[in-house]
Amino acid sequence: MPEHLKNSRRLALAAICLSALMFGLEISSVPVILSVLDKELHADFQGLQWIMNAYTIGCTTVLMATGTLADRYGRRRVFMLSVLAFGLASLWCGWAGSTPVLILGRLVQGIAGGAMFICSIALLSHQFPDGRERGRAFAVWGVVAGVGLGFGPMAGSAIVWASSWHWVFLVHVPLSALTLALIRAGVAESRDPQAREHRLDWAGLGTLTLAVLGFTGFLMQGESLGWKSPAALGLATLAAVSLAAFIAVERSQPRPMFDFSVFTIRDFSGGILACVGMNCSYWPFMIYLPFYFGAGVGLDTTATGLMLLVYTVPFLVMPPVAQWLLLRCQAAWVIPSGLFIIGLGFMLMWGGSLMAHLGGWTVLPGALVAGIGLGLTTTPATNMTTASVPPHRAGMASGMDVSARLITLVIHIAVMGLVLVAGIQAALRGLWGPAVEPGLLQALARRLAGGDLPGAQQLLAAHSLPVASVTPLQQVVIQGFGWVMLYGGLAAWITAGLSLAVLRGRGRPVHGDLQPCGSGMH
Repeated sequence: MPEHLKNSRRLALAAICLSALMFGLEISSVPVILSVLDKELHADFQGLQWIMNAYTIGCTTVLMATGTLADRYGRRRVFMLSVLAFGLASLWCGWAGSTPVLILGRLVQGIAGGAMFICSIALLSHQFPDGRERGRAFAVWGVVAGVGLGFGPMAGSAIVWASSWHWVFLVHVPLSALTLALIRAGVAESRDPQAREHRLDWAGLGTLTLAVLGFTGFLMQGESLGWKSPAALGLATLAAVSLAAFIAVERSQPRPMFDFSVFTIRDFSGGILACVGMNCSYWPFMIYLPFYFGAGVGLDTTATGLMLLVYTVPFLVMPPVAQWLLLRCQAAWVIPSGLFIIGLGFMLMWGGSLMAHLGGWTVLPGALVAGIGLGLTTTPATNMTTASVPPHRAGMASGMDVSARLITLVIHIAVMGLVLVAGIQAALRGLWGPAVEPGLLQALARRLAGGDLPGAQQLLAAHSLPVASVTPLQQVVIQGFGWVMLYGGLAAWITAGLSLAVLRGRGRPVHGDLQPCGSGMH
């Protein structure tokens, strides 16, 4: 291979890996600074939820469209535009002076990040056409993306310690500029000559986005609006009608964005169930775990970031173990086992929370086990969804896989918030009984769920229910988190059972028969 081609490919890989690093950091570094945003921007619990969910919703809206646009107008061009937009959105977020402005900036950042992520996958395949080189490139890309996700909490807490929360976002501005320079120097333009024959599914994109926004808004705003209020019922109706319209649109498309017929393939359905299981337990809990260490245990941002490493780092080192297991046991056993281990980790965390008076370390064994379970599940589930369909449909299957993950994550960030608030309300009733009226109970629970212990103390004092210290309130927060841990564990175990039932079912229209554990897979 000519030397200049080797150099350009190295530069291209560096650009693609930098974009993956930024994408991962924005998912995992922000949760650890939410307590800081609560104080600095006076964000309430719902505002903090929207700050996190806006990024994920933005990613969801562009996933299926970006590939078509990149094929039509040029992968390099769309990649550069998405990196530029990501950098500008990061600048917007870093300069945000209010919660609504930050939420809007996070939405734009998510749209740009989702487009950047999809383009990076397409460019890797084009820049490295040789199978062996492509495999190595994807391995490097996966490691860098994993580092962004795994060490994001520590990076976020370190940045806050060294400067301010603004730089958790502003750090992406110079990184985006460097990525753009590397793209110009090393990435070759490519497009699909037949792409103009493929129409973009605007109706499918619009109805899916409205369904996700409606359902998420109903879950996150329903309690404050009143579950039976016209506004809340309107959001629920919007979600239901949009979902029905989306299904109807996709069933009528000659080239659907979501081909529902692939769910008749048991391996595909089992892989999607695994993706759902991970994103209704492990990933949404990463948003809330910093509040447990901060508001519940009383740790500062730096200590919280260190604690979170126990939760995030194990899934970085477990994929080789998962590959080793796949050589000896079929994925139909490995995937449900990984989900079961995630659930076991959550149950151990729940048990550890009952001993929280001994310190924050009591939940760390469970956090470690949950991370191990995630590492055993992620790669086999991803491989199964794409390998279970014919090669010409692998791109569509991959898009459905990523969309299922993000949509589940968006919904369960909201669901876990509801469970946390309900658990805190139950603990408050146990502490004060009928002395706290329902309106005050709800306001207290939301302040405590968002980590605002001083605000909760002031609210109690204003209603002649003073507390001498924050210790009783910390215990209430910990009890509320016990509910969330139980929910995460049960959700993982239920999806583990469902995936096992689907993957081990008979009459599976797949490419080969499952082998018993120990027979090997070659």
